[in-house]
Amino acid sequence: MGDPQFAKYPDLHLSQHIFQLTNPASTKSTKQEQLKTLQDAITEHKMAPLYRHLAHPVDGVLNAPGEGTAQQPTSHRRPSSSAATLLATKNPSLEVPLPWDEKLYESLKADNEKELEAIQKEEDEAAEKAGETEVQAARGKRAELYTRIGDKEKAIASYEAVFDKTGILGTKIDLVLAIIRVALFFGDRVLAKKSIERATVLVESGGDWDRRNRLKAYHGLHLLTVRSHAQAAPLLLDSLSTFTSYELCNYSSLVIYAILSGSVSLKRLDFKSKVVDAPEIKAIVGGAEDKLSAISGLTSAGPAAGDEEMTDAVGSTATPVPTAVNLTTLGVKQDAEVSIDFSALAKLVKSLYEGDYKNFFGALGEVEVNFISQDRYLHEHKSWYVREMRLRGYQQLLQSYRVVSLQSMANDFGVTVDFLDKDLAKFIAADRIPCTIDRVKGIIETNRPDDKNKQYVDVVKQGDQLITKLQKYGQAVRLRGSERG
Repeated sequence: MGDPQFAKYPDLHLSQHIFQLTNPASTKSTKQEQLKTLQDAITEHKMAPLYRHLAHPVDGVLNAPGEGTAQQPTSHRRPSSSAATLLATKNPSLEVPLPWDEKLYESLKADNEKELEAIQKEEDEAAEKAGETEVQAARGKRAELYTRIGDKEKAIASYEAVFDKTGILGTKIDLVLAIIRVALFFGDRVLAKKSIERATVLVESGGDWDRRNRLKAYHGLHLLTVRSHAQAAPLLLDSLSTFTSYELCNYSSLVIYAILSGSVSLKRLDFKSKVVDAPEIKAIVGGAEDKLSAISGLTSAGPAAGDEEMTDAVGSTATPVPTAVNLTTLGVKQDAEVSIDFSALAKLVKSLYEGDYKNFFGALGEVEVNFISQDRYLHEHKSWYVREMRLRGYQQLLQSYRVVSLQSMANDFGVTVDFLDKDLAKFIAADRIPCTIDRVKGIIETNRPDDKNKQYVDVVKQGDQLITKLQKYGQAVRLRGSERG
């Protein structure tokens, strides 16, 4: 169906730069670098709408109200819903602010109007002298222009206008993928979800292999932003061996997302085969020997490693099907990426699988600081993720014992008894860990779940709820009957 179209804009790396400006976890020097990159991009791509959306003294979401003006309004503006996900905090306090320059804005706006006039002229001439293909090409240029300059609403409307007039399935899929990227750029999760569902229908109706795999990466990343790691992990891990969606993120970022989602959601044997032993992951986070074995194609986390649904560990296999690593992801495009220290991620995976819980907790803290806190898709869920990973460590240790000493378990995790007691109590109260704590004896006693007893309790509970609903329904029917009488 041809090469992907409309893939150049928006630049999702730019949204990461905007996020870092308001990220409390970023250093001042990092924020200054991100500000310089953002300002250069605004000037280079003539991004007047985005500049206004971010820095305007009254309407801008990035600067405080009145920034850059002589008069400071006394009332604080409530940030928009899109700003809440585009920025790291709802009420940003900028250490390195983006200044508002009225002359620069007017200059950028004038350049935008000139480009739009040229595109309109091209469309009119195509309508008179050429055919529908040339007219559609001009409309596509308009949509890409709006996307490039950061005008969300007009970009989406323009893509929809092109979509309505095209009959080529591949082009339709590319248009919807472009809308998904616009939604991801501005943090519009509702639009992203609807567009992914729309793209899925199009792909299932006859989409080619490349677009099917690209959509898999888009869907996995969206699920990550809404904290659906169990659903995101298979998609992201499968995308590792067939990844071509560089307009979405770089390959190193995909590996990070796949590791984090797989670590928190996969069963132990699946975690071993699809994360610990995956050559695509070893090629990025492993040592020299791991990278060499990955290129030789010993195992794979991709489609050939098994596309089965995530089930209980009993039905899993730790022996993956051999396939070769995606060599295209290790070539030229990787060389252009910023160097990243993956040692914390490697330590997290290794210590979790080997049960080295003291190093696991240390690595988890490093991952939170170096990766989760610095990523716009993960930052919002960092507290939840760290809590779930602690729970995973506790569950993994306790499932091997009937009774374990509090002091012994605290030593294993490198924490105090008081911290462990309080942390476990939260999970026990929420029925996440089947155990009881006896502080007098200083022990933790696990309660093996009885499936039959649990089913009986569930039936009784659901039966009580059903009876309550029927009683309320009966009362409502009697009341209506008495009204008619």
